[in-house]
Amino acid sequence: MSFNPEDSLKIENIVASAKVCDSLDLPTLAAEIKGAEYNKKRFPGVVLRMTDPKIAALVFGSGKVVLTGAKSIESLNRGLEILGGLLRDLKIDIPDDLTYKIQNIVTSADLGTPINLNKIAVGFNLDRIEYEPEQFPGLVYRLEEPKVVVLLFGSGKLIITGGKQPEDARGAVQKILSDLSNLGMI
Repeated sequence: MSFNPEDSLKIENIVASAKVCDSLDLPTLAAEIKGAEYNKKRFPGVVLRMTDPKIAALVFGSGKVVLTGAKSIESLNRGLEILGGLLRDLKIDIPDDLTYKIQNIVTSADLGTPINLNKIAVGFNLDRIEYEPEQFPGLVYRLEEPKVVVLLFGSGKLIITGGKQPEDARGAVQKILSDLSNLGMI
């Protein structure tokens, strides 16, 4: 059985934003929710760390929330439900159906073979490539479709960032494999 890089795809982090209400009293939230962190000199929001799923919710006075740390869409959904429940428990009027917008999905993948970044830097479309090994060991490849940034490393490992849906990472891996194959590099 041969190695399939698509099977190595793993979501490392999903960042999403939501609007839960028009305004929130952060000092009250921090005082009422167990484990909430609020130090407005250091950060303008309340930080709520969940353990299952392991997600941090950054809650702002504007009623906006940023969720980070989710490893799947399911855990993101659960995290938003937990947050909604915590706020409703404080008698804050929160919609029953909270929705979020995914801002960024970071995914890792593995091509299963080392790659020559110098050759790739020469062979790929140069206006989409940044490769300065003295400054960063990876090659930065900006894809148009899907619109993501792929960090390629000599080990064959990839980091795909900027995705808005999990399928974007799969599309990026397929594009990289196709490009490398066309260059005769894999």
